[in-house]
Amino acid sequence: MSRAPGRLDGLADLAVRWGVPTFVALLVIANAAGGLMPGVGYWDTGEFQTVLPLLGTAHPTGYPTYVLLGYVANLVLTPLGEPAFRINVLSLLCVAAAAAVAVALVRRLTGSTILGIAAGIGLALTPVVWTHATSADPHPLHLAFVAILLFVLVTWGEKHRRGDAHADRWLVVAAVVFGLSMGNHSLTLLLAIPVGLFVLATEPRIVLRGRFVLTCAIALVLTVTLVYLELPIRAGLLPAPIVYASPDTWSGFWYIALAEQFRGSLVDPLGSLGTKAGDVADLASQQFGLLAILIVPGFLATIRYAPRYALLTGTAMVITLVFNASYINADISRYYLGPVLWAWTWLAMLGAFVVRELGWLLGPRDSATDAGLREPASDPEDAGGTAPAGAGIPTPGPSIRAWAPAAVAVVVAAALLAPSVIASPSTRILADQSGNTDAASWTSETFAAVAQDAVIVSWWATSTPMWYAQKVEGQRPDVFIVDDRTMLDLDLGGATDVIGRYLGQRPVYVIRANPGDLGLVLKLYDLQVVLTPDGVPIGNGSTQLFQVVGTRPVNG
Repeated sequence: MSRAPGRLDGLADLAVRWGVPTFVALLVIANAAGGLMPGVGYWDTGEFQTVLPLLGTAHPTGYPTYVLLGYVANLVLTPLGEPAFRINVLSLLCVAAAAAVAVALVRRLTGSTILGIAAGIGLALTPVVWTHATSADPHPLHLAFVAILLFVLVTWGEKHRRGDAHADRWLVVAAVVFGLSMGNHSLTLLLAIPVGLFVLATEPRIVLRGRFVLTCAIALVLTVTLVYLELPIRAGLLPAPIVYASPDTWSGFWYIALAEQFRGSLVDPLGSLGTKAGDVADLASQQFGLLAILIVPGFLATIRYAPRYALLTGTAMVITLVFNASYINADISRYYLGPVLWAWTWLAMLGAFVVRELGWLLGPRDSATDAGLREPASDPEDAGGTAPAGAGIPTPGPSIRAWAPAAVAVVVAAALLAPSVIASPSTRILADQSGNTDAASWTSETFAAVAQDAVIVSWWATSTPMWYAQKVEGQRPDVFIVDDRTMLDLDLGGATDVIGRYLGQRPVYVIRANPGDLGLVLKLYDLQVVLTPDGVPIGNGSTQLFQVVGTRPVNG
């Protein structure tokens, strides 16, 4: 009988450690599931929905970690519907995982489960995160990896300072997580310097431990190598139905892995810093509302109570924001998921500071002094089994004042979440893609309109849903979809060259991105409108389908 309390304490601790993050993850899924895109999309969305189920190769950098995970997820989630929808679900699962890990990370930093819940839910309710949870994209997985990496590093730092004999294992795990994240998105490389600074600040003598450093390096390199083997294997040895470029050759592999296609997209990173800072401030206001003004104070609180974590996330924030503000070849909003996570952990640290100060005024000194705020803040178990005041498990005592810190933590957590909760109806509308069937409908209409053995000279945004319909669903295998990428890989020349090659042999149709591209075709060929969809569903790009009916005389 004497062991029963210990067992109960163990069960309670297990519930807090695993049950609370799991609950937050389930809450995130339940909140956003209704807004998932039901099927295929245009642009990169359609590409990923095609590549992942077929274990193919995506555009640079290939995203092999995302492809491998997506292939498995597509199989596991088979009961949920068509492959495109399953890959959309994967994005939501990644955001839910990131929110769950954020709970654990903040709890380890502050000792407060309540503030961890606020950070996890707040992260998932932030507009840029929520909107990218509803369709196929590798950035939600990047967010999950960043959250996991931070948690592993903070755990390693805590265990190292406590002299835990197994602390080194956590740094090896961090190397593996970093490698997996690199295989998912090259944004991970921006974290290399911040991670290095954190490790050196935590254990300066690590530079003298050559064998251990080599072990971590091998773990990192081996992980990256293994995931990137997916590219040449699926391009050559076991060819996939869809492969971007030619990664089965040495030059082709590096073209994909090093994103040579996008070289030159980073423009003047240190220029116009004032303007860029203003743009970042505007973005913060859009994403956090009134909480935006608390992000800097939150960072200052983090410096005060967890300086090594502040060094890690502060340098990561600066490097990432400078990069994002200078990168011109992407839907750049997706690149801010990591910064949103770091900002939420800073806000939680500020919340823990408030809990500490108010808890000191309202509650017993010994239960409110730390509120989990150590450097870096300890987990309740690390502190000898006594939960800090902000953790939501108040120190037992006869006085109601013993509950004060937990009550303050609830109020602070509610205050942190209030702006996001209030804005959630409008964010839900922004993120809702449940009615987005434009790409699926357009593809069906297009395939129904073109003749047998047709050649469709397309462009990226419209090619991807047609590839999905053809290669994943098996529709219209007779149609040859010629994208600008296809033209390069098969050395077909430009759009007009492809038309000239096949006109008179097969029915030829064209879809051009803009009036300029269409004008080049109209100089040489007569076109007949076949399909003009209502509206312009893909930004400024066109989905209008033409058939080439003849050539135009060349003026002498």
